[in-house]
Amino acid sequence: MNSDKFLFENATAWEPAGERVVRQIMGYNDDIMLVKVKFETGAVGTPHTHPHTQSTFVASGKFEFTIGGETKTVSAGDGLYMEPNVEHGCRCIEAGVLVDCFSPMRRDFLH
Repeated sequence: MNSDKFLFENATAWEPAGERVVRQIMGYNDDIMLVKVKFETGAVGTPHTHPHTQSTFVASGKFEFTIGGETKTVSAGDGLYMEPNVEHGCRCIEAGVLVDCFSPMRRDFLH
């Protein structure tokens, strides 16, 4: 299972991913998935866990992230790493975009 080779922002649907949060799936195969997530100011990424390894790049905005009980503020240019099954979540302080990379892919994100 894999995505198309080229995924253009203006041709890829934004999908609901929570209140005032939307996401675009930007490429995947069974081993990896890249996802852009757009947050409005004040939106919350509800604390959750999943069996996937996750690495996140803050493309824009400012976020308060909690990973495994530790909370820090991150902004454009910063990165985060979430081990499998470790609770994590965020609150958007300034509207922005996160770029998430998951391994293996998040089958639950596909329709």
